Amino acid sequence: MNICVFLSAADLDERYTRPAREFAELIGKGGHTLVWGGSDSGLMKVVADGVQEAGGRLVGISVDFLGAMARPNADEMVVAKDLAERKALLLARSDAVVIMAGGLGTLDEATEVLELKKHAVHTKPVVLLNTAGFYDGLKQQFRRMEDEGFLPLPLGDLVFFAEDGVRALAYLEEAAGVR
Repeated sequence: MNICVFLSAADLDERYTRPAREFAELIGKGGHTLVWGGSDSGLMKVVADGVQEAGGRLVGISVDFLGAMARPNADEMVVAKDLAERKALLLARSDAVVIMAGGLGTLDEATEVLELKKHAVHTKPVVLLNTAGFYDGLKQQFRRMEDEGFLPLPLGDLVFFAEDGVRALAYLEEAAGVR
């Protein structure tokens, strides 16, 4: 399975890097491919290292202005002309999406993927990996949107909230019929 992971390229605390590494190892040991932003820094590097060291394949989708940060030893590296093309390529090259801890870029990617799923542009499973409660506030906001009628379908049809990588991957494999 090709698993797109949206996450930060920032260097982060151990409470984020350790679970990210564990999740990455599950992806690699499961024989899955990581489709990610292609960066060789921060949390993106941690996940790419973990997948690659555990035997998984790496497909990076970088963008022109971030080319200097691209991972040199990815199995495949695609360079998009801009962020919009990058997001489209990330989604097109994946069978499932996982949203990990990140900043504005990650939030932008997450909301676009969920908006496209809401409109049935794709039906790929989407997991929000809530490491160290990072997305508790967003989860609360999504529930409010659902409760107050802002979502045209149940929240559970849009996104699965997982507290750890084991649950995240189990959900994806079950949704994809891999298990």
